[in-house]
Amino acid sequence: MVVTSSVETEYITFMNTIKEAMWLCTLLTELNFPLTQAIVIYVDNLGCIALANNLVSHSQAKYINIKHYFIREKIERQEIKLDYVFTKNMLIDVFTKAFFKETFEKFCA
Repeated sequence: MVVTSSVETEYITFMNTIKEAMWLCTLLTELNFPLTQAIVIYVDNLGCIALANNLVSHSQAKYINIKHYFIREKIERQEIKLDYVFTKNMLIDVFTKAFFKETFEKFCA
């Protein structure tokens, strides 16, 4: 798959994240621990949030395959919720990016 923008790349990544989250939700339900509220996914790309929440077609999204639009369906059903988080506050970045000592200490606290 060839992607043409960072929004498209992150949108596809969120699709995979949501698939994993839904699988975990199913597992928890089978173990008698059903979730009672939407799964919150923290996103640092406002374009992805806009694309996921807006049912109108975007020029940025014209190449995103239709199978990736199930994110919208999950939002409409209130199974997931996308919340914006500043990039500098993304905890997962400690596993994927270099950072300063102060950032390390902030996340360790």
